[in-house]
Amino acid sequence: MVTLDQIDKTRVPQHVAIIMDGNGRWAMKQQQERLFGHHNGLTAVRQAVEAAVQMGVKYLTLYTFSTENWNRPQAEVEGLMELLITAIEDNTKMLMENGVKLETIGDFGRIPERSRERFRQCMKQTAANSTLTLVIALSYSSRWEIAEALKKICNQGLKAEDVNEETLRNYLTTKDYPDPDLLIRTGGELRISNFLLWQMAYTELYFSDQLWPDFKHEDFYAAVFDYQSRQRRFGKTEAQVEASE
Repeated sequence: MVTLDQIDKTRVPQHVAIIMDGNGRWAMKQQQERLFGHHNGLTAVRQAVEAAVQMGVKYLTLYTFSTENWNRPQAEVEGLMELLITAIEDNTKMLMENGVKLETIGDFGRIPERSRERFRQCMKQTAANSTLTLVIALSYSSRWEIAEALKKICNQGLKAEDVNEETLRNYLTTKDYPDPDLLIRTGGELRISNFLLWQMAYTELYFSDQLWPDFKHEDFYAAVFDYQSRQRRFGKTEAQVEASE
């Protein structure tokens, strides 16, 4: 088991993204409805936020609800929305105590109006915090994000020769955040499910067999500890990286 003391605070990833997978399967193991798993997954969210603050992570992005999730049964979607907003409201005090700033990326206009307003209130309350920025990816998918960015570029009337990687980056919903250094996916699945595709060009990937409700502080520490054992080369050779260190 990895402990906080084993983490090198000088080499902590600045931005960690997490695909929180396994709530439904966890609930089925308990012979419960899927929403029971989502509810218990909130404990893992709190632990992830606390662990991020303890280690010195500056940005934590959680894949909470994808654009494809709107296709799930209506009762589950409505239950998820209410659960999410209520959980954020109930944990605003914890966010304030830990200096956590709450933000969101995604197609926010699809969220029910009452839920949007409640979410905005929580963001307003935490806006001055600076220890950790917690980004909730809500009604988000990467293909949607890239398509929206291209629409905005076209509407601006930019010429093809004026568009480069930096241009596109500035039209993404994540333009104010650094690219993720580390992606964690729980639940044992080995895919990234339409999440931050552009931003994860050089992100280190870490897959955990833990179902999300079982993901604890020490599991987050283990992911970061593994990350710290890797050499990030960004297209360079090992010798080039070692020479620059």
